[in-house]
Amino acid sequence: MKKIRQPAEPYRIKAVEPIKLLSRREREERIVRAHYNVFKLDAVDIYIDLLTDSGTGAMSNAQWAALMLGDETYAGAQSFRKFEAVVKDITCKKFVVPCHQGRVAENIAFSTLLKAGQYVPNNTHFDTTRGNCLHKGGNPVDLPSPDASEIEARPFKGNMDTEALEAFIKEEGVDAIPMVIMTITNNSSGGQPVSMANIHETSEICHRYGIPFFFDCARFAENAYFIKRDEAGYGDKSIQEIVHEMFACCDGAMMSAKKDGLANIGGFIAVNDEELYNRFCELLIMIEGFKTYGGLAGRDLEALAVGLQEVMDYDYLDFRVEQVRYFGEIIKQAGMPIVEPTGGHALFIDAGRFLPNIAPEQFPAQGLTIAFYLEGCIRSVEIGTLMFGEEDPETGEITPARQELVRLALPRRVYTNSHLDYIAETAERITAQKASIPGYKVVKQPRFLRHFTCDLAVASNQEVLS
Repeated sequence: MKKIRQPAEPYRIKAVEPIKLLSRREREERIVRAHYNVFKLDAVDIYIDLLTDSGTGAMSNAQWAALMLGDETYAGAQSFRKFEAVVKDITCKKFVVPCHQGRVAENIAFSTLLKAGQYVPNNTHFDTTRGNCLHKGGNPVDLPSPDASEIEARPFKGNMDTEALEAFIKEEGVDAIPMVIMTITNNSSGGQPVSMANIHETSEICHRYGIPFFFDCARFAENAYFIKRDEAGYGDKSIQEIVHEMFACCDGAMMSAKKDGLANIGGFIAVNDEELYNRFCELLIMIEGFKTYGGLAGRDLEALAVGLQEVMDYDYLDFRVEQVRYFGEIIKQAGMPIVEPTGGHALFIDAGRFLPNIAPEQFPAQGLTIAFYLEGCIRSVEIGTLMFGEEDPETGEITPARQELVRLALPRRVYTNSHLDYIAETAERITAQKASIPGYKVVKQPRFLRHFTCDLAVASNQEVLS
């Protein structure tokens, strides 16, 4: 392999956690026992875990110190006041609803705002956002930038298709659309960022038609970094200044703070509308907890208050984005096509291009996900037809996802570049034997979010390259 420059970590390691590489035989036993669903594997079955970057990061010494300041008072805890002040400053919003993670924020928002049959446009819904919308009887509508699926690398492929958004509003009518959501960065489209120009344009359209505009802002700081690096007029602005301009464009924000909150648990909704805030709190108290803790311990709120500020440090963001870039280069050298440009939280391998012999209905990305586990004890996740394919309830026909991707999400401040080199060596071995990778079929599934709990089996009629 050609040597590629590795970025140097802007931190020192103070604590370590042992991990173990299981034998090939043990890995084969574990994946069969898990019915070929990597969500059913135990942590002890994994050597390098890239399933998600949600809640899997390493906290800083300042965050660990903050845990000891946790005020566990039921109502009005000082830990909440610290958290609240930080969120208000970041989001430019008056009211903050704490909750234990992002999908609860989505549940509360959709339960309050969405009526059955209404539509929720998004640049691209991620799995739990889509699932919560469907669960409430809504219709999630994806309006990604026209170049989102193109192979060519260009900045801001996570944008909203604003022409399509306005056309959709005119076609369906304002009353059919309770909110518009923008996911920053756009996870389902390869972790691609959204430009400030696109944020302003989407905001203008929503406000012209009187439709609330919300962010799914799990990776807001990473998005701000890309704006600073790649968008004209923002190179001299600080991350904080860019973040403030972003949030000034929206009416509300939902966040899984397990990503850019740099913590293991937590989330929030932030809004300016007091009446809406009160409605959110009514449901929060029913399902999560009082409005000053929302399902979180005081120590969690303390860690989040620190993490939400640390994440806007330019040196941290620069390393994280550069580490993903390095990861992408070595995976490409191993023979696997990736979504380009690389994003800020994960590498996305284009399994559809890598395994063109496997039909979308037999989940090529799941086949590659299983191959990574069997070959290297590495856990990743399928983002393709298994996660997003839609099945016609009458005919059973499946509408494939736009892309068949395998996401390798990097937990924050956890794995070194040596771990990434090991993954690339594994990818190289998989590439050499990719003709033997089978497709899969679902044998048991729930109604919603099937990829989390479904059982799979090797597809018996799978054709492989000779």
